[in-house]
Amino acid sequence: MVQAARGNPVAAKEMGRIMRYQYTAWDGTEFVTQQQLKLFAGFMDFVLAYGDEGMEALSRMKLDEDQRELLDKLIKEGMLDKVGVQWRLTPRAVNSMQRKALSEVFRNLKQGDREGHETPEVGRWGERTEGTRAYQFGDPVSELALNESLRNALARCGPGNPLRIREEDFELHQSESKADCSIVILLDLSGSMRRYNRYIHAKVCTMAIHAMVRQQYPEDTVDVVGFASTAEVIPAQRLPLVLPKPVSIFDPQVRIRIPLEQAADGPQHFTNLQMGISLARRLLRRRGGSNKQIFIITDGEPTAHVEGGFLHMIYPSDRTSVMATLKEGLLAARDGVRICTFALIEDYYYMDWVGFVDQLARLTKGVAFYCHSGDLSSCIMESYLSGRRRKSYLA
Repeated sequence: MVQAARGNPVAAKEMGRIMRYQYTAWDGTEFVTQQQLKLFAGFMDFVLAYGDEGMEALSRMKLDEDQRELLDKLIKEGMLDKVGVQWRLTPRAVNSMQRKALSEVFRNLKQGDREGHETPEVGRWGERTEGTRAYQFGDPVSELALNESLRNALARCGPGNPLRIREEDFELHQSESKADCSIVILLDLSGSMRRYNRYIHAKVCTMAIHAMVRQQYPEDTVDVVGFASTAEVIPAQRLPLVLPKPVSIFDPQVRIRIPLEQAADGPQHFTNLQMGISLARRLLRRRGGSNKQIFIITDGEPTAHVEGGFLHMIYPSDRTSVMATLKEGLLAARDGVRICTFALIEDYYYMDWVGFVDQLARLTKGVAFYCHSGDLSSCIMESYLSGRRRKSYLA
């Protein structure tokens, strides 16, 4: 491979991307064994599936000897902590879960996906490409092409004359353009997300993006907003524990209106995407990324919206909730925010709701992915890394 790279700039560049190592001093800790990896994998699956409910049940369980040994190992490894009678995840556990999620997601991706955030335009901060360009005020002098700049100065001054270099002589190496992103992931936590374990796939993908941003794209930001009947920011350390809201009303038709300040006392399992987009817009206004995106992971039409200080919950989905949500999406697009919607469509009998997703994509000039929850990781990572605009349909 090294021989192939010699004399071949493209191969050398690709080899440089692959061969990345980081050397640090060994801190004396034991290396992770295969048994420990299996132990943590089982623990991660338990937390993702049962969340807060599982942690509360763990506090009340009468443990046998094997279970106590398991908890002792997790405590010794710094994954679990106990506050009073309540077990909680440590930051180390959350970071490990994010890294594991990232490795699982990339294991399922096809080779050849771009490393990320390059754009077709010539830029300032990416890797060098062929050719040069004229210097512009503010360009980094480290990219100065000395041979070309001196040649320009000699041609301008003429042979035998003193050499005086001017700004107009400077040329710079061309480089790939790089773009930074500010992202908000809108995670549907309505009651229907429990079907087919959709919420587990959604949480794994979200944790993977968190890990990727922290490790490879520190200039990017990512926030998570969970939305059901209302919407709220989910801190990264809380993400593994969140669960969809339990369904509390089973009537075939529902029309409820309550004051917004009393929303916590009402049913929580409806789908208020309008409120989620509104909160995402406020978060993105505080972020400095040159590109701003909202990723929506949802499995159904809006069934709730806010109007006139009241929370309206309507099932089946009503035109008023749809129009309120589309209006909020349009406001986000006018703010320069790109919206990517990932519609989870395992329910074939419920396919008519994709018309709403199409409307949202057309109105906001965004992009829509119609996919199985098991394919969610490839769709989200492709959109995040390359920004490709295309539709994916469930086969």
